[in-house]
Amino acid sequence: MSVHPAIGGIPLVLGGNVFGWTASDDESFAVLDAFYQAGGRMIDTADVYSAWVEGHRGGESERVIGAWLESRGVRGEMLIHTKTGMLGGKELYEPARVLRSLDASLERLRTDYLDLYYAHKDYPELPVEQIVEAFNGTIESGKVREIGASNFDAARLSAAVEAADASGRAAFTVLQNEYNLVSRDKYDEDLQALCTARGIAMLPFYGLAAGYLSGKYRTPEDFERGARSRSVRAYAEKGRPVLRVMDEIAAETGASLPAIALAWLVRQPGIPAPIASARTIEQLRDLLEFTRVQLSEDQVARLTESFSS
Repeated sequence: MSVHPAIGGIPLVLGGNVFGWTASDDESFAVLDAFYQAGGRMIDTADVYSAWVEGHRGGESERVIGAWLESRGVRGEMLIHTKTGMLGGKELYEPARVLRSLDASLERLRTDYLDLYYAHKDYPELPVEQIVEAFNGTIESGKVREIGASNFDAARLSAAVEAADASGRAAFTVLQNEYNLVSRDKYDEDLQALCTARGIAMLPFYGLAAGYLSGKYRTPEDFERGARSRSVRAYAEKGRPVLRVMDEIAAETGASLPAIALAWLVRQPGIPAPIASARTIEQLRDLLEFTRVQLSEDQVARLTESFSS
């Protein structure tokens, strides 16, 4: 795995989707302070966070992070990742629109550059060359250091990389897809092979499966509570055997389930760090625990084998 300018600090990317949504400004600042003090240097967000909330338009998370960066004076130490491409349709990847979206994110984040800028989703109806051209423009603007792809499959990511090579444009060097112990199809063998061969860093989102892998969702009543209860239901049926193995390994190691889930992720090909969010300092401590967990080869294998697609 090559070292990208957008990757550094402890091997955890703090997900910003909760900031300005389930985490208040004060709670968000407390989590961000604790993350920084623990050596965390990577923060992931998107211009769509949290447009799904009534009264929100998107950009709420970026505004919170920007206010924190400015108030703490730590922008130069942090690696800030954000995304565009969800607040509309394929027209968002017109080169001029991408640059306008970039400028809007920079304003909310109170910075003049990004360490990593993603195409948040693929639009298969677009020629991949158009997407490459649009995001190459962000590099040429001098406002973006690295570009990444999110929610791309192997065929489209490979085509994008080849198109960039052929035209001399900047290529995607980071991938962000869903991947965790109970959802593995979005980072299949083809994508793993592509990422490892090209040195593309995979930073998976939903590392805890929307909280399912915390072990807090086991009974029907559990699935009725919390802002993400609807999301975690999708994992319940296939996830039970995974939780059983995780419980066994928790008994063997003394590690929490979130720590075990994230420790497994960074043992997978092409993954230098997972993305995970925390609404409270206590939740953040659970996430940070994984950096101290050493799973044995047998434990990694049992976790891998615990899930059948």
